[in-house]
Amino acid sequence: MAAHWLFKSEPSVWSWTDQVAKGDQGEEWDGVRNYQARNFMRAMAIGDLGFFYHSQDQKAVVGIVEVCALAHPDSSTDDPRWDCVDIRAKTALSRPVTLARIKANPALADMALVKSPRLSVQPVTPEEWAEVLRMAEA
Repeated sequence: MAAHWLFKSEPSVWSWTDQVAKGDQGEEWDGVRNYQARNFMRAMAIGDLGFFYHSQDQKAVVGIVEVCALAHPDSSTDDPRWDCVDIRAKTALSRPVTLARIKANPALADMALVKSPRLSVQPVTPEEWAEVLRMAEA
């Protein structure tokens, strides 16, 4: 069974629109300089799905991405400690799910997005995944 993740990005640096523009080839999720986030990427498998989250002003889950390349050296640095995965856009959410709505939902109280808000790559449990998708349709 595929694992689920959340990828955070500042829309002014890399937006959902930028991700969609890369098409099926996807793009490196590079520039991550946190060991925990790097280790999460190393644990990913091709086909794993993730939420694409806009940080900064919008603060909302806006789309779903798919891991399309396993962890490999991050091309944005010569430092061999840092890896990245490639992801491709799958689908936009019909309705973005804001951080405020996530925080207001008791079923998501333990979500990494709430507990570790600065982490740029984080796991999402199957229950959290289903609940955020439900909220996107509500």
